[in-house]
Amino acid sequence: MYSERSYPMILEIVQYGHPVLRQRCRNVTDVDDSLVELVGNMLETMVEAHGVGLAAPQVGVPIRLAVVDVSHDPECVTYLRVNGEDADLESIMPLVFINPELQFGQAKEFGVEGCLSIREIRAEVRRPIDVKATLPQLDGSVLVVETDGLLARALQHEIDHLNGVLFVDRLPAVAKVAMRNRLKLLVAENSQD
Repeated sequence: MYSERSYPMILEIVQYGHPVLRQRCRNVTDVDDSLVELVGNMLETMVEAHGVGLAAPQVGVPIRLAVVDVSHDPECVTYLRVNGEDADLESIMPLVFINPELQFGQAKEFGVEGCLSIREIRAEVRRPIDVKATLPQLDGSVLVVETDGLLARALQHEIDHLNGVLFVDRLPAVAKVAMRNRLKLLVAENSQD
């Protein structure tokens, strides 16, 4: 029998200069079928775009929802604890969360970042190495994830999106000045779309 359930579709990823990328997103208060469908579409879009994370504002929806999947590189973290227990990366990937909270470790390091909403620009960004993320799930449960490496960086990057912050905002002053013209060109290009 034919099911009316829709299949995941690829969403348009909004680009640098779009005002939704600068909004502080509102909390998710209801998990309904449309939200579950949005999550499926976001996961499909992230995979199609070869990303490791995607936040709802990047697809034009200003809510505190994001997806992350770093399972392609199981060596990208040196430790992972979920709700106080050691865990395997694959056991929580893809990670889907709403209304996250983040605590940072003291030590920081530089790492190269890019963004699906800022095509063709990659830069060294200094971020805390370790994070403790409280990640409410769609089913009402909560994961408390303690980790480092690419997963910690991806969580910080996506949660920044939920606060209207982009990775280029976190660049050192000299790098921001050097990138200013490239970013202005992107805004001009994207406003013509």
